[in-house]
Amino acid sequence: MKYLILIQSNPQSLAVWETLTDQQRTDFGLGHLRLTEEMRDAGVLVVSEGLGDPALAVQVSVRDGRTITSDGPYAEVKEHLAGFYLIDVADLDEAVAWAAKAPDAAYTRVEVRPILDMSTWEI
Repeated sequence: MKYLILIQSNPQSLAVWETLTDQQRTDFGLGHLRLTEEMRDAGVLVVSEGLGDPALAVQVSVRDGRTITSDGPYAEVKEHLAGFYLIDVADLDEAVAWAAKAPDAAYTRVEVRPILDMSTWEI
């Protein structure tokens, strides 16, 4: 079963980040690289990525057949998705065990959500 481990950026995580030394910040980033490699070696990693600043986002909508875009976040938000790990594991317990290894879990929290399997849906 596939699960998404969501890494959020929010006021709490940013406040923690500000207290870290340069070395702790480096170790934090390296921790993500090591976790990605460990997941890859275990054969559970589907994909993992960090996301750019929300200010670089483009919002897209379609109205009356026209594609409309706007720059940056639509509304001022205090929390945004900073990165994710998509993993394929046996069950929720295994997904939670992997999520607990994310460096962020030691300072704030990460979220684990099941992926909706639509492969059996008829078109």
